[in-house]
Amino acid sequence: MAANSAAEHFNFIRGLIARPKNVGALVPSSPALARAIAAQVDPRRPGPVLELGPGTGVVTEALVARGIDEARLIAIEYDPEFAKLVAERFPRARILRGDAFAFARMLDGTIDQPYAAIVSGLPLLNFPVEKRRELIESALDRLQPGAPYIQFSYGTNPSIPPTERYTVKRAALVWKNLPPARVWVYRTV
Repeated sequence: MAANSAAEHFNFIRGLIARPKNVGALVPSSPALARAIAAQVDPRRPGPVLELGPGTGVVTEALVARGIDEARLIAIEYDPEFAKLVAERFPRARILRGDAFAFARMLDGTIDQPYAAIVSGLPLLNFPVEKRRELIESALDRLQPGAPYIQFSYGTNPSIPPTERYTVKRAALVWKNLPPARVWVYRTV
């Protein structure tokens, strides 16, 4: 199910040029990073898996390879071309075009159970701390008890620090990515 690499890179560069704040890197996430992110999702945990900002679908592909049934996947992508590409690659997944920061408004009332995991490829460090906090806390409110909110970042620190309400741990440091990336996992206490 791997995408055509040249086409994938072309679409990624086009999105970067058109909307640089919404695309957080110069190249798509590497397969190594995608696998490190997907490794944080337990495929045996029932329920929907939400992906925020799937881009070209590299992490989506790793989630499916990990054993997440494509029909369980819901993805929200801002870029219309990326959304179209991911929808074509994963026809049984539910791909929505919109602002992933507004995922709660977009999905509330349409999902009748908490999420088994939420995975974010959003470039959160490009946004103010309060906007990051609102997104992550909103995500944590919609997860099953103990389920992870997974965020990758190029920064050396998590997007927001832990509080008495939730923990955050670095689950992976992926050197085989340009630039090297960290995978952060948040969970409610």
